[in-house]
Amino acid sequence: MKNYKIILSYDGGRYNGWQKQGNTENTIQEKLEGIVSALAGSPVEIYGSGRTDAGTHAYAQVANFHMEWNKTAASLMEAINERLPEDIAVRSMEEVNPRFHSRLSAKGKTYEYTIWNSKKPPVFWRKYVFWCPKPLDVEKMRQASQFFLGGHDFKSFCANKRMKKSTVRKIYEIQFTCAEEKITIAYRGNGFLYQMVRILTGTLIEVGEGKRSPQEIPSIFAALDREKAGFTAPAKGLALKEVFYGEGRENA
Repeated sequence: MKNYKIILSYDGGRYNGWQKQGNTENTIQEKLEGIVSALAGSPVEIYGSGRTDAGTHAYAQVANFHMEWNKTAASLMEAINERLPEDIAVRSMEEVNPRFHSRLSAKGKTYEYTIWNSKKPPVFWRKYVFWCPKPLDVEKMRQASQFFLGGHDFKSFCANKRMKKSTVRKIYEIQFTCAEEKITIAYRGNGFLYQMVRILTGTLIEVGEGKRSPQEIPSIFAALDREKAGFTAPAKGLALKEVFYGEGRENA
C-alpha cells in the first residue's frame, strides 16, 4: 500500500475537534475517513499530527494514511476535495516513505491565537477571534510570555487534571503581531498539552488587563496547579499554523 501525506485546512467551528469519538460522527477525522474509505473500497484509518479541540481551526493540519490507488496523488486529492464539505480542504498531497507517521514523525508545531482588542465587536471576524473589549497592555504580555520560553513542567497550564504522562514541554518561540484591532500570538514548541495554548493565552490576557503581573508566572509554574493559571481562552481564536518535520526548526 502507498503512504500518503496530506496537509489540510479546516474551519473547526461546527466540529467536535479532529479526533474521532464514539459518541459522535461530527469530527474532522471521521469526515475524512468516510470519504477515503469509500474511494478505497475498504476501511482506511487516517492519522493526524495531533488533536485539535472542538471549535479550533487549522491552516495546515498534517495527516497520513495507507491505501491502494493506481492513479496520481493529485487525482486522489481532487477526488477527496470534491466530496469534502466546504469548511474542510486538502491543500496538498504526496506519496511518502512507508514509515512516515504524521504524529510520531513530528518535531514541533506552531499554534496561533488571535484576539480582537476593541470596544467594537468583530462582526466579520467573530468566528475566528476572541473579542476582548478592555484595552490590553501588549508590552506586559510580551514580558510575561518570556517566562514560558524553554523547557518547563506545564502542569498548571493543562486542562487534564488526571494527566498520567509527562507534562514537561518546551516552547522555542512566542511572537506577537499587532495589526489594528487584531493581536495574534504565535507559539512554537515541541508539543502542547490539552488546552495548553488556550490557558497560556488566557493567562497573558489577564496580565494585559492588569489582573496579574508578569512576575507571577514563575509561581504559577511552581504551583503545578491548574487553578493558579488564567482562564481558558475560547477555542474559536485558536488555529494550528504549522507542523514541523525537518531538522533544525525545532532547535531554533
